[in-house]
Amino acid sequence: MPILFLIVLIDLIGFGIIIPLLPFYAEYFRATPDVVTLVMATYSLAQLFAAPLWGLLSDRIGRRPVLLVSLGGATVSYIGLGFADELWILFAARAFGGAMAGNIAAAFAYVADVTTPENRAKGMGLIGAAFGLGFIAGPAIGGILAGPDAANADFQSPAFAAAGLSFAAFAMAIFVLKESLAPELRRRMAATPRARYWPFVMKTLRRPQLGLLIGVSFLATAVFAGMESTFAMWSERQFDWGPQQNGYLFAFIGILIAGVQGGLIGPLVRRFGEARLILQGTVALALGLVAIPLSDSLPLLVVAMVFVAYGFSVTTPSLNSLISQGVGATEQGGVLGVARAVTTLARVVGPVCAGVLFAGLGKEWPFFVGAAVMAGMLFLGLRILKANLAVDKTGQLPKPSIPP
Repeated sequence: MPILFLIVLIDLIGFGIIIPLLPFYAEYFRATPDVVTLVMATYSLAQLFAAPLWGLLSDRIGRRPVLLVSLGGATVSYIGLGFADELWILFAARAFGGAMAGNIAAAFAYVADVTTPENRAKGMGLIGAAFGLGFIAGPAIGGILAGPDAANADFQSPAFAAAGLSFAAFAMAIFVLKESLAPELRRRMAATPRARYWPFVMKTLRRPQLGLLIGVSFLATAVFAGMESTFAMWSERQFDWGPQQNGYLFAFIGILIAGVQGGLIGPLVRRFGEARLILQGTVALALGLVAIPLSDSLPLLVVAMVFVAYGFSVTTPSLNSLISQGVGATEQGGVLGVARAVTTLARVVGPVCAGVLFAGLGKEWPFFVGAAVMAGMLFLGLRILKANLAVDKTGQLPKPSIPP
């Protein structure tokens, strides 16, 4: 687990470097707000089709080979991003990076391999903490390298820095990462008929409790991604910020996410249970999203971001934990790959819808609509809580049995 955490952290620092500059990079090529969010959604659209395939493949050949290929692909995509001199090249680099993004699904499956159901939320939170730490260092580095002036930003240096970090993670995975999936499980999966892509996806989504959990993951991720993709354009118009200021704020969000998912999620799960944390996170996200467009000063904006960061931090690992506890050992990679694909679809739908709202109705509307979606999601959260309490008074799903 510590080695996996370090590999994912290094890779996500590289990913985080790109976040504060992508909207400005697209606007440099004269993209409108709705096209800017399409650039950000392109990565997720390509990942949507790749994630379940990577997950199923990791069940058959192991987690390590999938991690190696995806990390190598990420390196190439960042190099392409650095050499982009037209908008279509920017789109192509992000699409290739998304197609190679099998690392997170494989990382979650790796965690499921090496943890028990009782401590799985803590393990998932550790990977979430890598996300958080990546968003501490990454956006700050990217903002510093790009500079504070949106009109004269340096876009090449952050892209090449991200490529270097992904290559470092690739090299570390080659030399120090061990395979987590037991050989007997790989042989069993190799001997079974190969699951076809869409039938496997639909079969997973039709399982009642899994379908509900994955649906809630979709909504929470779509709202967060919509906020993430439009925030830099909002802050540019509201406060005249550039990549550097946005990088610092995203780094602050990363500190909060790392603190919650890296240290607090275990005690919070023991105290409240995953289902109640999902409700807490939904309420916090709704309040934070309403507060962002109402912020006319930095202190108010910071308070709003605290609510957003806490809400997303407790919701994501809790949902991933319940999903992984609902399936057997031989299904972890495939089912978590499907869940990753659905949340990736949310990272397409969220930015696209937010971009349309931003361009058509005004800069405040992506946040107001996102808050309304979170308010409606409370009913789904209550259904999850009721289903969990029906089987176990502690709010936990029953331990899955391993298929013969």
